[in-house]
Amino acid sequence: MIFHPLYWLVIGVSIALSAWAAFKVKGTFARFSRFTTRSGLSGAEVARRILSQNGIQDVRVEPVAGKLSDHYDPTSKTLRLSEPVYAGRSMAAFGVAAHEVGHAIQHTHGYAPLRFRSSWVPVANLGGGLSMIVVILAAVLGGAATVLGGTMALIGIGLMATTMVFTLVTLPVEYDASRRALLALEHGGYMTSEELDGARKVLNAAALTYVMAFVSSLLLLLYWAYALGLLGGGSSD
Repeated sequence: MIFHPLYWLVIGVSIALSAWAAFKVKGTFARFSRFTTRSGLSGAEVARRILSQNGIQDVRVEPVAGKLSDHYDPTSKTLRLSEPVYAGRSMAAFGVAAHEVGHAIQHTHGYAPLRFRSSWVPVANLGGGLSMIVVILAAVLGGAATVLGGTMALIGIGLMATTMVFTLVTLPVEYDASRRALLALEHGGYMTSEELDGARKVLNAAALTYVMAFVSSLLLLLYWAYALGLLGGGSSD
């Protein structure tokens, strides 16, 4: 059987982990959005000041629709902040805004993991798009029990691994951006120690989404390696 009950367990666990991480992020962001910082600045103002203090003059800061849709676009050098962050004056807004500036700083200084992740995107997209087709074909062909099936299984797992590599390299990129953010907020005197602790909790919660994405990707890869007979003598039958 191609889709063993274990497969549905892996899928269920992955969905549960992702849902828990999303719930954690939204809840933590909402909680610390209620606390206004003493500086009276907005998230956009803090972002612009940190950029300026790091000698970055060519990055635009603009609002974007939605919640938690914040991101830095290296192709256009644009830092897009969601409406609650762009105009917000809370601990949560400061943390998220500074985090995205952290990515802009990484880009400016050529941070190696960020360069690798950016170059890996088309590889991960291609691998992710083809992997399920190939592993199912490998299962139909008998997996590791046959020469052709074994070859297809190795190719399929290799394609699936491209997505896992992307989720793995995302971890240091995101954690480093948060580290830079907290340092900038502290050294710039934008937040008190208590306020900084709130921003840290928001960023730590956000980091869970990337950890869960990696765990889910790894679980799926291990399942198919087992099901196709490449790991632990499993079988797709």
